[in-house]
Amino acid sequence: MTRTAYLLERAWVDGAVADEVLVEVEDGRFAAVDVLRENLMFSGIATAENIRFPRITGETVRLPGLTLPGLANAHSHAFHRALRGRTQRGGGTFWTWREQMYAVAGRLDPDSYRRLARAVYREMAGAGITTVGEFHYLHHQPGGTPYDDPHAMGLALVEAAAEAGVRLALLDTCYLSAGFGAPVEGAQRRYSDGSAAAWADRTAQLRDAVGARAVVGSAIHSVRAVPREDLPTLAAGAGDGPLHVHLSEQVRENDDCLAAYGVTPAALLDEAGALGPQTTAVHATHLTADDIGRLGRSRTSVCLCPTTERDLGDGIGPSRALHDAGARLALGSDSHAVVDLFEEMRAVELDERLATQRRGHWSAAELLEAATRHDSLGYADAGRIAVGARADLVTVATDTPATAGTGADEQTAVFAATAADVTHVVADGRVVARAGDRAEIGRELAHEIERLWA
Repeated sequence: MTRTAYLLERAWVDGAVADEVLVEVEDGRFAAVDVLRENLMFSGIATAENIRFPRITGETVRLPGLTLPGLANAHSHAFHRALRGRTQRGGGTFWTWREQMYAVAGRLDPDSYRRLARAVYREMAGAGITTVGEFHYLHHQPGGTPYDDPHAMGLALVEAAAEAGVRLALLDTCYLSAGFGAPVEGAQRRYSDGSAAAWADRTAQLRDAVGARAVVGSAIHSVRAVPREDLPTLAAGAGDGPLHVHLSEQVRENDDCLAAYGVTPAALLDEAGALGPQTTAVHATHLTADDIGRLGRSRTSVCLCPTTERDLGDGIGPSRALHDAGARLALGSDSHAVVDLFEEMRAVELDERLATQRRGHWSAAELLEAATRHDSLGYADAGRIAVGARADLVTVATDTPATAGTGADEQTAVFAATAADVTHVVADGRVVARAGDRAEIGRELAHEIERLWA
């Protein structure tokens, strides 16, 4: 049987960097992972003379640099990519930014969304991301009328991810209110199914329509967008699949929740049974000590998106306190002000330094674990270079101006590398990105975004 083989100059395996790692890929999974004890010279074809693993047949590809497992982008709004470089002009708050975001949301249809998302997911693939969690709430036509195919917008994202070569967790989002007790308005009308029961029915049908092409999870947009009485229904409806929720991104959300219900958003979710190992709380920026305890005790994951949180002026989330309480960390690029999980990794540590005026809160190994957490998106069999796991490989050049002389180890990946240093990406055994693709991806992004704004 023919297998694809890669010789990795250096690789992150079992929590450490190893030299000369030979991996074999069969049917999209790692069939063998061997750490070699000596350097081998390859002609490009595996033969009995130049390799000590005669079971391999076919071509062996040598990947110079540092190779990591595939990265997981746990929180994405693909259409926000059209805002990069535009909403940063001038001042304002999260709430004024939101109005600009709504304007873009109103322009999209299934065809334009597929094209834009394909370009965005290709940018992600080129940055080493092999799974993306799409927090999806653009369900219907502007005005709220369903498309003839009520799943048209979600299926557009499924097709875009397949064309870009990344795995998708489509986190179908319930959005029923403009704020605590307020009806949806403006662009929000296309987000709403009208009731939690209608959302649940549509999502169940969406799962059938998507089938094995992607994971279809659930999402509570936020406690301001889903009434208290509906939260238990959504929590129960998620079943064993992933459940994501925006949590306490803004102080105003907390204040409004306290005024409406007398509890914090985290406490509200806890009483509804919406916290737990299958749940990922996104942002979790403004938390009380009690909130942190609830998230930790329930083993809820927390997805930080530092480049978006600083771009929007959200604040700095208590990442280390959450981890120490028992919550698990994941990372996302959210609004795509930057698509670079290397930057997100180091930002977690650097933001803690700013908040505490002290260095050394997170190890590089811990941050790499956060960036390779595909399980929060329903893909527990990805995120490690190990036999039986999904065959994802992200190779980072260690001789660029950013990475040269930094040790070519996990510290390089977390504290020196950028998305621009990624040279080769394999997802499920398929090559999905090379360094030479960047110009083409840039042209595709420019074309689709300019077309959208026009």
